[in-house]
Amino acid sequence: MRSFLALSFLMCLSVSALAQEGRPDVLPPEALPPSLDDLDAPTTEVEPPSGPAPAVTDNETPKNELDGLFTELAKVDSDEQARPLVSRIQRIWSRSGSPTVDLLMMRAAAAMQAKDYALALDLLDVTVRLAPDFPEAWNRRATVNYLREDFGRSMVDIERVLALEPRHWGAMSGLGIILRRIGCDDEALETFRQVLKIHPVSENARKAVEDMEKAAAGSPI
Repeated sequence: MRSFLALSFLMCLSVSALAQEGRPDVLPPEALPPSLDDLDAPTTEVEPPSGPAPAVTDNETPKNELDGLFTELAKVDSDEQARPLVSRIQRIWSRSGSPTVDLLMMRAAAAMQAKDYALALDLLDVTVRLAPDFPEAWNRRATVNYLREDFGRSMVDIERVLALEPRHWGAMSGLGIILRRIGCDDEALETFRQVLKIHPVSENARKAVEDMEKAAAGSPI
C-alpha cells in the first residue's frame, strides 16, 4: 500500500501541478471546497468514542482483536452487520495509552469543530511528536491538512497512517478523495476499490467507485 501511495502521489503531482499552476496542494477554481463530510469514518470522527474502553486480556491483545474484527468485517454484506465491528475497531484505534495525548486529541477535535484549523494543527503537531506510533494522531492531522487544502502534507500524513495501520479505511478514503480532487481518477478508483476490500459496505467508497466507473464508461453520473 505504501508503494502504491508513493507512486500515486508522484504521478499525480505532475498532473495537478500543470492544472493548478505549479501548486499541487491548492484546489482548482471550479472544485468544491473541502469538507469534513467528504471523508469516510473514522477520518470524520472528531469525537473519541464515549465511555471507557473495555479491558484487554492477555489472550486478546489489540492486534489479535483487530485481526479478528477485520476478518469479520470483510465478510459483511449490510451496514447493520458492519456497524458493531466498525465501532469496535474505531474504539481500539482511539486508544493512545496516554492521558496527555488523549487530552491533546480532544482539544484538537474541538478546534476542528470550531474550524480553527491553525490551532488544531498546532495541537496535532505536538501530538505526533509525543506519540509517533499512534495512527489516529497522524490521521487527524491528515484531515486538518486536507481541510486547509494542503494536499501534499495530508498525503504525507496518510502515508504514515497506512505504514502503522494498512487497513485504515478512513485514511485510504482520504487518499482517494485527494487523488480524485486533483484529477487522478484512475488512482482514486483503485484506492476506493481497496477500501471496499477492507470495509465492503462503506457507502462513501461504494458511491465513489460507482461514479467513477460510470464516468470511465462514458455514462452520465
